[in-house]
Amino acid sequence: MPTNQPKHGAKLYSISELSELYDVTSRTLRHYEERGLLSPKRRGQQRFYQERDRVRLQLILRGRRLGFGLKEIQEMLDLYDADPTEMSQLQEVIRRGDVKIQELRFQIDELQTIINEILELRAKMEQRLATVRATHKDQ
Repeated sequence: MPTNQPKHGAKLYSISELSELYDVTSRTLRHYEERGLLSPKRRGQQRFYQERDRVRLQLILRGRRLGFGLKEIQEMLDLYDADPTEMSQLQEVIRRGDVKIQELRFQIDELQTIINEILELRAKMEQRLATVRATHKDQ
């Protein structure tokens, strides 16, 4: 529930409300504010986040979940601010998404190689263990 309803009817969220809504800490919100990703209004020491901040937080968290750094997220958000039609932002998000997919596919290939190496090593160790057991059984 929004804390305050300004005269023009826009929703405002307190730091605790936004933290709870997205299951993040108030420290995280302050960090995003320090990085220029969020711009809450202030009344004294209190921060009040507008709907724009809520949407930006949602996009930031999605970007983090997808593996983007805060600098990359900031650049993509800046594109939206510069081009309200969203065309530039959408094209850039698609491009960056394609790059991220390539990176992830490469990581998957690397991980599969490591798994295969571990399985080979495991098979050799099992053979060696069987040989050692057989040798000790005969003694």
